[in-house]
Amino acid sequence: MNFQSPEIDYGALAPVIALTAGLVVVLLSAVFGRGRGSGRIAAQTSTTSVLTLAVLATTAGLLIARWNDPTDLVAGALRLDDLAISISLIAILAAGFAVLLSIREPAAEQAGSGEYHALLLGSVLGMVLLTQAQNLISFFVAIEALSIPLYILCATNMVREKSLESGLKYLIVGSLGSATLLYGMAFLYGGSGSTDFAGIASGIERAGLLSDPLVLVGIALVAVGLAFKTSIAPFHQWTPDVYEGAPTPITSFMAVATKAVAFAVFVRFFLVALSGEAGEWQPALAVLAAASIVIGNVGALGQDSLKRLLGYSGVAQAGYILGGLVVASEAGVSALVFYLAGYLFMNLAAFSVIVARERETAYGDDIAAVRGLGRARPQLAWPLTISMLGLAGLPATVGFIGKLYLIEALVEGDYTWLAVLIAIGTMISLAYYLRVVAAMWMSPGEAPAPGGAPAIAGAAPEADPIDRDAGRRPYLVVPALLAAAATVFFGIFPQPLVEFAQQAGASLF
Repeated sequence: MNFQSPEIDYGALAPVIALTAGLVVVLLSAVFGRGRGSGRIAAQTSTTSVLTLAVLATTAGLLIARWNDPTDLVAGALRLDDLAISISLIAILAAGFAVLLSIREPAAEQAGSGEYHALLLGSVLGMVLLTQAQNLISFFVAIEALSIPLYILCATNMVREKSLESGLKYLIVGSLGSATLLYGMAFLYGGSGSTDFAGIASGIERAGLLSDPLVLVGIALVAVGLAFKTSIAPFHQWTPDVYEGAPTPITSFMAVATKAVAFAVFVRFFLVALSGEAGEWQPALAVLAAASIVIGNVGALGQDSLKRLLGYSGVAQAGYILGGLVVASEAGVSALVFYLAGYLFMNLAAFSVIVARERETAYGDDIAAVRGLGRARPQLAWPLTISMLGLAGLPATVGFIGKLYLIEALVEGDYTWLAVLIAIGTMISLAYYLRVVAAMWMSPGEAPAPGGAPAIAGAAPEADPIDRDAGRRPYLVVPALLAAAATVFFGIFPQPLVEFAQQAGASLF
């Protein structure tokens, strides 16, 4: 019997190879560049940041070079198409912003700059693989590859109790979600006789979905596992706590990238493996979307922590995005990708400002940190204002266009009631988004305490300012301004982003 080696398309695998090699280089640079003294640490941090950005830029370039050139990889376990490329680019851009926000980040210094950035690249590697997965085995390996580094990154600020708690909570809940996924995959394999998404679709078509409880249970468990990863209610309980406790640059990365890639495999699984039975799973996903919209918006109303507020906001936003999958159409997937791209810019503008205020005030991520920001730091107040208005879906922002795109797809797909619920959720969200805007522009702010730190009763030592000029640092201000500018630009001139999303949506149909 002759062994035939599989054909390997190294050109299509180049992004994965670049990320893997770059991860090793970043880690080795930390090992060989380790030394004592603050100057040596600063130089090492600068080197690893530049190397990480170079790896991300190289990967993005290799992905863009494969645009509109779909191909199956690794015996069909992966598929590099426009959907995978578009979502991978969103994750890579989020990682690039996280690298900039991590400059002078205490968590990066405590964990070691090389280890911190290597873990970040490891998570991005898992994300790129997950967007391409079309096999249960590659699906599970990729989701673990992206999750395990994040469990560690959430706990890297080791002097903060909440950071350690965040990492532990995320590990426990993430393990539960992964176990649920694995059980669901086992049931699907048992019921369909295949691990490939296309093979699962053929197996289900032969046997019939409703005639096999094994397959039904498998689908339900996989949906629940993915709901954990995307923060869809009622599987969202970990989100506010983990967002609040994790280092803010990591929170910004998780809030966008993890959600984006999980939705990518959500779409590929349901529209490839279960495409023939869409009428059976659409109502269940519509109920999950509705629950997320209501629970997320109501949960955010009473939050004083900006990171918890954005955590609950993310639950509601996940409900909006899920609406694009519910309709199971090309228009729905295009609307989903468009909204994810817009969500990237809106969220990163907000988190850039939160990072700056955490470092220059004693308020941490409390809403008190942005009181009077319009007078004190207009270069930060405007990006946060635009972010809040965009997330609320007001006109002249990408959030408004994204919601319109989703509503149009839902109405065309006969889910008008869910489109109406998106509009209602948007009105509820104004209460907490505009509260943040009012705090910035209508509050006189707080008098500073002696020494320049703002006064706050009972402030914890971990919230002490570490950089009173953080609001003027270009590596924080420039990302905030760029993300805010993109939020407005694509709200006024959405066509480039619409075409980008339509290409991604068309790759599955």
